[in-house]
Amino acid sequence: MPALPPPGRPVFEPADRIPSLAALRTAVRSKDWDAITAGFAVLSDEDDRALACRTIAETAGTEFFLRETVNRLPDDPLARTLLADRLIQTGWAIRSGHRAQHVSRQQFSEFHAYLRRAELLLIDVCAEHPEYALAWYLRVITSRGLQLGLGETRRRYDRLAEHHPHHFSGQSQLLQQICPKWGGSWEAVHAFAQECVESAPAGGPSGALTAVAQMEQYLEVSEKEGTRAAETYLRAPDNHARLRDAAARSVLHPAFRADAHHAVNAHSAFAAAHSAAGRPADAAPHFRALGDHACTFPFGYIGTGDHETEFVRHRKTALAKG
Repeated sequence: MPALPPPGRPVFEPADRIPSLAALRTAVRSKDWDAITAGFAVLSDEDDRALACRTIAETAGTEFFLRETVNRLPDDPLARTLLADRLIQTGWAIRSGHRAQHVSRQQFSEFHAYLRRAELLLIDVCAEHPEYALAWYLRVITSRGLQLGLGETRRRYDRLAEHHPHHFSGQSQLLQQICPKWGGSWEAVHAFAQECVESAPAGGPSGALTAVAQMEQYLEVSEKEGTRAAETYLRAPDNHARLRDAAARSVLHPAFRADAHHAVNAHSAFAAAHSAAGRPADAAPHFRALGDHACTFPFGYIGTGDHETEFVRHRKTALAKG
């Protein structure tokens, strides 16, 4: 049997590995609204639509074109939602990803101002189109950023789940709100992740929430007690068993959509959790599924904190031993 070619450099930017997202990025840069609407029209999966929305929102300078489009098409829910997400991304970049104690009062003020502008757009979209997943998903994010509390964030998620009960992107955002760093508890985090795993259809991506939950607690333990204690936490037999069960129900299930835009995010979460726990054999099937595709989260939680360095290092070990 011929040897497999060595893996190449990982690609982290979704639009650099998914042609349809690259086309959307080109369309928004070219101010081609018809191409944007056509690109979203062919995406039936709401999690794929969420990633497409984020691709446009993270494209610098697009707020001007999106504002012009909203002015021209004031009743269009997609135009308003895309502009809202661009405002959210701009605001979050000002806030930065640091813990609250390292964010200045001025940063918080500007951050909240952008989120409030986004909220005004999204409130109208949700009132006019109660089933519109993209808008409710973004309102879960703005609720957390504006510190409206777990109750309000959960209310918004529940409105999303009424029409889209297994919205992985929305579940991921609510999971962040439930974390202690945003005022929640680890008990609630793991309970919500398990709830999503058990209620999800076979082969759905929600199982990856188990890995995300464990990696979030791993990071906190690492910061407070050191890496060794964090690794001990991940290696606990119960945590290992839950992770393997969640993977079997989701990304390793025959019904899993390997071509889904969010497949990389889901496999990355499992690969990172097993790698951080020192289980290369368990990480191997996830790295094989990923190939050269990668997600920065949660590999930035491990070791050096450099996501590319950690991904490449752990992929090499997993593929050699798995």
